[in-house]
Amino acid sequence: MSLVELIARADARGLAGSGLACLDRCVPLLDGGDEVLRPLWATLADDAGDGPDWGQALAQVRDKLAGPDADGEDEAVLLARRMLAAAPAECSGAAIRAWADACSVASLRIHRLLDPATDAATEADDVRGEDRPQDRPQDPAEGLSPLVAAELRRQVTVLEVLAGHGPAGLRRALEVSTEGRRVLRAVVSRRARGRG
Repeated sequence: MSLVELIARADARGLAGSGLACLDRCVPLLDGGDEVLRPLWATLADDAGDGPDWGQALAQVRDKLAGPDADGEDEAVLLARRMLAAAPAECSGAAIRAWADACSVASLRIHRLLDPATDAATEADDVRGEDRPQDRPQDPAEGLSPLVAAELRRQVTVLEVLAGHGPAGLRRALEVSTEGRRVLRAVVSRRARGRG
């Protein structure tokens, strides 16, 4: 299934996990630490409902990642800030589906912008398999730069493990996001050195 199809079939936990994983991988652009999104991940693992809810955890995370005014920030940073700003207060319904879809597009766009080997003007929807013709190769990552292809595969993996394993898949989803965050942190660090 394409990424778009996986998002269309995901339940609320899968959608929240998918959007959160995209945001988690882009945290280095927001100068956030590796554990900053843990409260949100914890809400997805809490079946008993006796922990902090999504809305409370989201407010805490926004406080920690509050940044300067958007003036002067580049497009990749702005996209990451918008992902966080657009997160819905409730982890359910049409809003969480729209957020997960927007995070998918934004994260792919961010990886394109940060990868000097890609043409960032290409739309992310084509990469996600939305407009793939029947005769196009089944591997949507074929022909993409390594950074963008890896992000696409991570998004697919997160949705697949959450669909297949429910709450038990959260650990693997977090591992995939942690790996991607490390990669992006290294890219952001190299970029900062290049500008300096």
